Amino acid sequence: MRKTTIALTALGVVLLAGGAWYASLDREARDVIASMPTTADVLSWSIPQRDAAFRAMDRLPMLAAFNEIAPSATPLPLPAGKPLDIPGVDKFLADQRSAGIVILQDGKLRFERYGLGFDAKGRWTSFSVAKSFTSTLVGAAIRDGYIKSLDDKVSQYIPDLRGSAYDDVSIRQLLTMSSGVRWNEDYEDPKADVAQFNVVKPDPGVDATVSYMRKLPRAHPPGEVWHYNTGETNLIGVLVSSATGKPLAQYMQEKIWQPAGMEAKATWLKGSTGHEIAGCCIQAATRDFARFGQFVLTDAGGKTVPADWFAQATHKQKDIGTPGMGYGFQWWTYDDGSVAAMGIFGQGIFIDPKRHLVIASNSNWPRADAGPQPEAREKFYKQVQALIDAGG
Repeated sequence: MRKTTIALTALGVVLLAGGAWYASLDREARDVIASMPTTADVLSWSIPQRDAAFRAMDRLPMLAAFNEIAPSATPLPLPAGKPLDIPGVDKFLADQRSAGIVILQDGKLRFERYGLGFDAKGRWTSFSVAKSFTSTLVGAAIRDGYIKSLDDKVSQYIPDLRGSAYDDVSIRQLLTMSSGVRWNEDYEDPKADVAQFNVVKPDPGVDATVSYMRKLPRAHPPGEVWHYNTGETNLIGVLVSSATGKPLAQYMQEKIWQPAGMEAKATWLKGSTGHEIAGCCIQAATRDFARFGQFVLTDAGGKTVPADWFAQATHKQKDIGTPGMGYGFQWWTYDDGSVAAMGIFGQGIFIDPKRHLVIASNSNWPRADAGPQPEAREKFYKQVQALIDAGG
């Protein structure tokens, strides 16, 4: 169900040992990176290779560069709260291959732990957690007047999509992944769209994502069928940049990173034609991923997005065929009112408004989204909720 595929898959990472970033890594990490294939996608990396690379994606000599996102001059404090005693947590974190986990309640730090040689000062990659950031930038663009309505057609903001299957697709339908355009998200299939759209040569002068997506045929009428589609999140990013006239990283800095009081610099990887990969690849500290969850909890007054934005974005807009869950505006929703951003290999931000709870986690699962780890994480969320209900 959670085909949280990264757009990085087909970029082809060029891994060359050298430079100050390389010297800063420990010997084991250097040995692992030096042994990597010269043209490998992340899904083919071994577990030790991912352990080394996920904390250094913006320091690897890649085919794609990145844009920086500057932190706030006045970081949001995370004062210590009552320590949360979680039975079995050590085994859970070991089984998850956890790199970092931060639990906030009422804005207070109740639990924090790191592993895999990672720490609070490092930046771990987000994978599809980035989708929920991109969605929030749509809300900001509406509040700022750059986007008039979610019911506007996508091609109004991306003229290169005119005449394609996306001509009749609205921004709302992109956000809810219900465009009806045919798409194969199977990242174990090398011929799938998600494995092809970043390696196919783009049309001259056209963004790489737009170039690929505008050639896709229609499978369903717009708005009728939910179908997970990473390429469409990348289109949302192009749309926001087109509407605002700003790179996504700059707009994120202005509308989320600094207003939310982020403490550390973040980076956002770019695709082959220079645009940030909107469906993936934000590198940030685990505490700052948690601060984003806190930002979502506390922006009800509409300081950055319209006052009703998160009420729409984080609530079920589409049925996904899984009992108790749904899909909002690039958020996974739960029927109890909770919501989550999720990325492959165990990246996540879980937000429970009822309990004023945020759980941010970074991991390197053995498999992208299969195995026992996803279900165990869901049980962990419920365990923490139950502990809080019991006064823990």
